Amino acid sequence: MKNSNVPPGLFCATMLLLLSASLLPLRAAEFRAGAARVDITPPPDAALPMSGYAGRTQGFKAIHDHIYVRAIVLDDGTTQAALVTWELIFVPDAVWAELSPRIASETGIRPENLLLSAVHDHSAPTPSLAPAAPKNAAYTRSVEDAAVEAVRRAKAQLQPARFGIGTGTAYVNANRREPTPGRGLWLGYNEEGPSDKTVTVLRFDDLSGKPIAFWINYPVHAVVMGPDNYQVTGDLAGATSRFVERHYLGEDRPRSDAGSRLRLRPEERATGDGPVAVWTSGAAGDQNPVSTTTGEDFTLVDALGKILGEAAVRAAESIHTAAVSHIRGAQQVVTCPGRRVEPGPTPRAEYKFNDTDPVNIRLGLLMIDNVALAGVSGEVFTLIAQRLKRESPFTHTVMVTHANGSSGYIPNDAAFDPVSYEVTASRLKPGCAEGAIVNGFLDLIGR
Repeated sequence: MKNSNVPPGLFCATMLLLLSASLLPLRAAEFRAGAARVDITPPPDAALPMSGYAGRTQGFKAIHDHIYVRAIVLDDGTTQAALVTWELIFVPDAVWAELSPRIASETGIRPENLLLSAVHDHSAPTPSLAPAAPKNAAYTRSVEDAAVEAVRRAKAQLQPARFGIGTGTAYVNANRREPTPGRGLWLGYNEEGPSDKTVTVLRFDDLSGKPIAFWINYPVHAVVMGPDNYQVTGDLAGATSRFVERHYLGEDRPRSDAGSRLRLRPEERATGDGPVAVWTSGAAGDQNPVSTTTGEDFTLVDALGKILGEAAVRAAESIHTAAVSHIRGAQQVVTCPGRRVEPGPTPRAEYKFNDTDPVNIRLGLLMIDNVALAGVSGEVFTLIAQRLKRESPFTHTVMVTHANGSSGYIPNDAAFDPVSYEVTASRLKPGCAEGAIVNGFLDLIGR
């Protein structure tokens, strides 16, 4: 400091401030998360047609439990993303095409950073924008409004957060392609068939350790209630979400011998509306609940929802949360040759298929650091998801189905022969979709 009039102490302090300021852009922005749920239960007297079973002859007669759209919004300081799920049967292509740009316009979350999925509930109104079904179209518009509102509310709730992933096991599903003498493969119970029992849970906590939201993934059709049921319900998916949400509000009162992971720690007990538990369908195209019911007795729905909910809570309690540094979304559409089965009684000894228009399958990838969420617009068979897990460079690669559109049943290549119910319902020719999905995601992951 020779020949300077600046005191040495003041010079050092000034340099320290300048150095600190120069480093600010290099610091990781604080990760934030927010969540919300919005009721999409139709009016009790709406009598809207229900999804999933062609044999139903009239609209729903009553409301058993309310159904919801749930949303989690994430922010890494540069990118915002949304995980949105509704308790309906699917996301029609027309709805995705209309709703995704609307969410972008009204919330700023771009379509490539949006995973909009359905739980594949067969006991809820049919989503449709078709002019021939004006009552369903009006209801679907209200669901779109609710989805936008859920994202908006979740974004408004953004707060500093930590994130982690964990897995558990639940024996709530079974392969449903049962070999039957004289009928080939048809809907049934195949304990020898491929079936993934993994429950995957993403956990988002505030900085004190209280849960903000959970994202739960399990491969099973939400069809505990069958075609005789005319009451609106979230079925297995809704029951699981309700159980997890109530657990963290301290409302489930587990027995002492249920194990330590079901004992709610004081610092986890939620206040207000509590955390949001988003249920998503894994690769469940060939997976049914381990047991189903007839009529309108919901005992089994609550029982299986409790079993799956407890498995999700146990998985959540093993999760170590940490800061998130990077979120990235990407999408692409792959196209495969199409075909349709000729009409006739099913099952039958022989089937004839005719070529039809190609089928578009939308792939949506959302990366949360090294966790890959792989959304597919269809009902994917288990072995496709398992192949993607094996070939992915990331340990945690989770497939989400009925996401960002609807492409129908997507069997793995080997499952097209012999013919099964899902093959007759699929719009795809064999030999394309499995490779297109796996290689498509590997390409998106590698970008």
